[in-house]
Amino acid sequence: MRIHPIAAAAAALALVTALVTALMTVPVQAAELKILEGNALKTVLDELGPQFEKATGNTLTATLGTSAQLKARVEAGEAFDVVLATQAALDELAREGKVADAPRVAVAHAGIGVAVRKGAPKPDLGGVEAFKQAMLAAKSIGFVDQTPTGAALKVVFAKLGIADQVGPKLTPLHKQAAEAVADGEVELGLTQISEILPYPGVELAGPLPPTFKPRRRLPQA
Repeated sequence: MRIHPIAAAAAALALVTALVTALMTVPVQAAELKILEGNALKTVLDELGPQFEKATGNTLTATLGTSAQLKARVEAGEAFDVVLATQAALDELAREGKVADAPRVAVAHAGIGVAVRKGAPKPDLGGVEAFKQAMLAAKSIGFVDQTPTGAALKVVFAKLGIADQVGPKLTPLHKQAAEAVADGEVELGLTQISEILPYPGVELAGPLPPTFKPRRRLPQA
C-alpha cells in the first residue's frame, strides 16, 4: 500500500494518539484494549497495532465490520474501548449517548476505488466519461449496500445519468467487494481503496475520477 510519507506519518500519529487516549480511560491493570474497527482501517491497524502493543505492553483485540455493523454492536450494548467508524455513525451514536462525543480524533480519509480480478483487463478510469463507459460496459458490479460507500456510489450513478442502466448489473453483496471480485462473483467491485489493496486475488484498477471523490471520514471516539 503506497502512501505519501507525510500522510502516513500523520495517520499513524493520529491513530496512536487515539489509542493512547482510549487506554487512559480504562483501568490501569487492564491488559486488553477492545477495538471495533471499520474495514477500511484493517491494513493500517494491522501495521500499527503491533507497534502500539510493543510500546505500551497492552494487547489489542479488534472486531472488523462496516460502520453500520459496528454501530449496531454498540447500540446492542457490546463492550468496547475504542470504536473506529465513520463520522456520521459516531455522530448518531453520540446523540444516543452510546459513545462519548469527546475526545474524538480524526484518523483518515478513505477514497473509493474499483477492483478487478488479478490479471483481468483494467477498465479506463481516466476521467468522468471513461468511468461512465466502464460502468456501462461492465457485466456485473458489486458494492456493499447500506454503507457510506454504497450511498455515495448511488449519488454518483444518478449524477452520471446511468442509474437505470447500471441497476440491473448491481449484485447485492454480503461480503467485502474485493473478496467478491476475487471469488468471481462480480466483474467490478467498488469499495474503499484500503479494502482492495490487501486482497492478493484482486488488483486496483484505479480510484474514482477527481470529480467524484466521495470520501468517508474515519474518526475515532
